[in-house]
Amino acid sequence: MLPPDIDTAAAPEAANSLADAAPGTTRPDATRAISLTELFTIGIGPSSSHTVGPMRAAFAFAADAVERGTVASVQCELFGSLALTGIGHATDMAILLGLAGHQPETVDPDAIPALLAEIRESGRIALAGQIDIAFDEASHLLFRRGQFLAGHANAMRFTATYADGGSHQATWFSIGGGAICREGAEPARINFTLPHPFSSAAELLAIGEATGMSVGEIVARNELAWRPEAETAGFLDAVRAAMLGCITRGIAAEGMLPGGLHVRRRARDMHARLVARGPRSDPSAVFEWVSLWALAVNEENAAGGRVVTAPTNGAAGVIPAVLKYYEVFTATPTPAGSRLFLTTAAAIGFLYKKRASISAAEMGCQGEVGVACSMAAAGLAAALGATNAQIENAAEIGMEHNLGLTCDPIGGLVQIPCIERNTMGAIKAINAAYLAMHGDGRHIVSLDAVIETMRQTGEDMRSKYKETSLGGLAVNVVEC
Repeated sequence: MLPPDIDTAAAPEAANSLADAAPGTTRPDATRAISLTELFTIGIGPSSSHTVGPMRAAFAFAADAVERGTVASVQCELFGSLALTGIGHATDMAILLGLAGHQPETVDPDAIPALLAEIRESGRIALAGQIDIAFDEASHLLFRRGQFLAGHANAMRFTATYADGGSHQATWFSIGGGAICREGAEPARINFTLPHPFSSAAELLAIGEATGMSVGEIVARNELAWRPEAETAGFLDAVRAAMLGCITRGIAAEGMLPGGLHVRRRARDMHARLVARGPRSDPSAVFEWVSLWALAVNEENAAGGRVVTAPTNGAAGVIPAVLKYYEVFTATPTPAGSRLFLTTAAAIGFLYKKRASISAAEMGCQGEVGVACSMAAAGLAAALGATNAQIENAAEIGMEHNLGLTCDPIGGLVQIPCIERNTMGAIKAINAAYLAMHGDGRHIVSLDAVIETMRQTGEDMRSKYKETSLGGLAVNVVEC
């Protein structure tokens, strides 16, 4: 059932792309270099676009507002997908925490309930952790359901009023994967040139042909423009550890997920049954273990736990599950292979960010689980010794069979079908990698063509299937 105050006709089919944004607003990743540290970030669940991004935007606005003078009050208005599914995605929580000076990378997930309770019970907030002001959530945090802004389907408008009667207003967009941009701001620029810049798979393959480097090696060489090689290796090892740690925590936890759908965690019981079966002689057990690992991550994400955005939170289980498959089930896994897996996956993620989007509010779930599947397929193929052509083919297969995948979370929660969808994405990624490696890299549909197809499909997809919970399973399954 739709909430009584939602008018499905009020959600325009336009205004879902930064290509149609107001003057001065552009897709920031289209022309600039992107680093590994932007694609893989450690934050909190349940959503990169609806939790992590809004928290970062609220944090940035609060810091800016405090610098401008003595703030008397602050208001935040949420639009588009943030307004329609924000409660289920913990956007309200994210805004409060961000305004209070907390960031997703550093906030303690276990401390969040107490932090929120203090704000809500006192009716006050320490803006940017500095200025204590009154904050009435009912009047200062407004969900503009059915209203979309031109810049992006995930939009936030912040307004600060000052003791002297003045005001400051800014609109921010959460554009996917936890990335944010402010309306009217100039796209971020870098003052150096990457040694091997690429913005298409064709360019990436050409660089590999000219230099003899693999896809992952090209990314690693580009990262030298930001930091020494040892620091990048340390970052990749930290990402790997965080991913595997999330699997471990997800398997250990039990009970009901928050939100009211009464979704019970399954990873713990599934793990116990798999362990009880003993040696993994049954071939089907491989897929069950992979599904378990993806399930564990996304249950942890749904509970608001610490996860790696890879490339989004809603799709955070795919890459860790396939990476663990490489380390547990393949013949000769190595730490170097795991790093190659991640740098190769990142190369593919860069292409989707540059040429399309990883935001479900723009692309549907093809832009989240589909992209994660494509990235994981390429990463696994690389770790198994595939050629660059085979890696590109694996990435293409991983997306080709996720085209048109909608985002229709029941109750606006990142639970059904999101959690199970990650298990399917992980299995597809493994299949795609092996299919590609059975060939010589020659194939009909290029990765660039499939990315463009995803972009066109996302633009053609009706808004009700793009993280608004106004269509699909969200309206055809009765919430219990």
